[in-house]
Amino acid sequence: MSLEEIKSRIARAEAAAGRPVGSVTLIAVSKKQPGDRVTAVLDQGHRTFGENRVQEAAAKWPAYREHYAGIDLHLVGPLQTNKVRQAFGLVQAIHSLDRPKLAKTIARIAQEEGHCPELFVQINTGEEAQKAGVMPDQADDFIADCRALDLPVRGLMCLPPVDEEPTLHFALLAKIADRNGLAGLSMGMSGDFERAIAQGATHIRVGSAIFGQRNDG
Repeated sequence: MSLEEIKSRIARAEAAAGRPVGSVTLIAVSKKQPGDRVTAVLDQGHRTFGENRVQEAAAKWPAYREHYAGIDLHLVGPLQTNKVRQAFGLVQAIHSLDRPKLAKTIARIAQEEGHCPELFVQINTGEEAQKAGVMPDQADDFIADCRALDLPVRGLMCLPPVDEEPTLHFALLAKIADRNGLAGLSMGMSGDFERAIAQGATHIRVGSAIFGQRNDG
């Protein structure tokens, strides 16, 4: 699969859902990918990328930014409270706001720094004990608490259980977002992004389908 093929599939899925072409943002998830693969995608003009860890983002992206203008970097993995300030200097969006302590830390540092990345609240749609995210029945209260802290909550994010039909989870996320007046839906990955687009995804997170299988060794 190539970047152009993924973009063509996105455009077809947008059209099938009756949505305008370009309404979905493709986040190329570059975690643990070798540098030559990342630069190949940058050289094709793509500028929106995702990283799972602040440490990896810090090690890679300042150098890329010296050579490529307009990079839009999203943190799509978990964020520790002690990495928040570092994240502020690296990323334009955080997709893993999932607990009160993190919300309060982000709010405090946003006040000190005078800016804040866009935020997506992570919802644990499958209510999985081992997975991060706000439980669906607590989502409305948590979103309200974040707004009370003046946090720029753009939308919601989910990671459906691997053994369940993701469409049900995408629909649940869309329902929670709608009743809270949130436009952003960060959902869908390499194997299911067309189904996510059909349910209203605004941001999809695609890694291996663009870059190839990563080296986790």
